[in-house]
Amino acid sequence: MPVLENKVAIITGASSGVGAATARLFASEGCAVVLAARRKTELEELAAEISHKGGQAAVLAGDVREEAYAEALVDLATNRFGGLDIGFNNAGTLGSMGPVPSLSLDDWNMTLSTNLTGAFLGAKYQVRAMEERGGGSLIFTSTFVGQTAGMPGMAAYAASKAGLAGLTQVLAVEHGAKAIRVNAILPGGIDTPMGRVVANTPEARSFVEGLHALKRISSPEEIARSVLYLASDASSFTTGTAMLVDGGVSINRT
Repeated sequence: MPVLENKVAIITGASSGVGAATARLFASEGCAVVLAARRKTELEELAAEISHKGGQAAVLAGDVREEAYAEALVDLATNRFGGLDIGFNNAGTLGSMGPVPSLSLDDWNMTLSTNLTGAFLGAKYQVRAMEERGGGSLIFTSTFVGQTAGMPGMAAYAASKAGLAGLTQVLAVEHGAKAIRVNAILPGGIDTPMGRVVANTPEARSFVEGLHALKRISSPEEIARSVLYLASDASSFTTGTAMLVDGGVSINRT
């Protein structure tokens, strides 16, 4: 039996990378998915792929920084599929990179509004729908950057993603009694369009790979399997965690 049979999930940042990989995996495990991102064409192509394989997918393009969009995604999940069980708030941006003195306030605010405020807005409406459903699983994509390691030039990214760990803990204690579990994943390097911005040359990629204990970076599909664990009943007693899925980058010193 598929582990997410008859479940419904919202996945933000679903047009590529970890979001798209998770959407494919969830759909293959029986979950109806609401695909969210700014790029409508990519979302529609992914939805068509999922439908062709027998899955169920709905698309709504928009900006996670807008509260009306967060509400509309939940409305779509409820109206199309009958409710909401899983919210994977995965949309994010590296934002402008550089030393703190060189960052403008606009650059700072843009990164935080996408990575942290966007997740807050998603959770605000997703929790309400999960309460009506009798429980659910909220999952955020954070990172090891700003948690277990500081990386030069990534202040806004690190601050926004570290904030998700605090949001995770508060939501977990606020809603645990209603069977809503809340967790974050902290990936290491991933072979995604965003990851390739940092590892943008063969030399840079080799350096990033070497930072990990496994001496490689992950595929999006590997991270998606950890998201599936947190979404499924396999993690039924797991909440409030910031779960490292980082190939050992946090503990490696070799």
